[in-house]
Order: sequence, then structure tokens, then C-alpha cells
Amino acid sequence: MQNSLDKISSLLNSTNTQKGASKSGGDFSKVLENSLSEVNKLQQNSEKAMADMATGEVKDLHQAAIAIDKAELSMKMMLEVRNKALNAYKEIARTQI
Repeated sequence: MQNSLDKISSLLNSTNTQKGASKSGGDFSKVLENSLSEVNKLQQNSEKAMADMATGEVKDLHQAAIAIDKAELSMKMMLEVRNKALNAYKEIARTQI
């Protein structure tokens, strides 16, 4: 998840220094797509860890708990990003021209 934040912040820094805005649109969509796939992967790892805990097949309880926490935090962050994007869209929609 930290890698995703680093990618987003570096993308924002690079778009602030670039003159052309058309190139940054494709980069942002790739970062967003990669972030979503990472969140999905963490969710799948969390589900597997929970299933292993339920069946008693867990080898390291701490690693399972860490996987579950990572998935929870990444999902919360993705929801906050979605909420911010929706709020920005609503604010733009309310803007009078």
C-alpha cells in the first residue's frame, strides 16, 4: 500500500512539473488500476488467511493477522480515495459557469 502512495505522490509531483496534461491522464489511470489490483490481491490473501485460521491450517498466526490488517487498511484507503473523488465531482458539478 505504501508503494501505491509513493506512486501516486510521484505522479502528482511529475504532473505538476509537466506542461502537457494529456499525458498525465493515462498515467493516473494506470496507477489507479494497479492500486485496485493490489487491493484485490490483498483481499484474496486475507480471505485465504481467514480460511486457514478457521480450518486450523495456519502456520504462523502473526502473518495471518498481518495479512488481514493489510487488507483492511488498503480497503479503507481505497474507500477514502473514492469518497474524495466523488466529493470533488459533486463540487465541480455545483460550480456555476
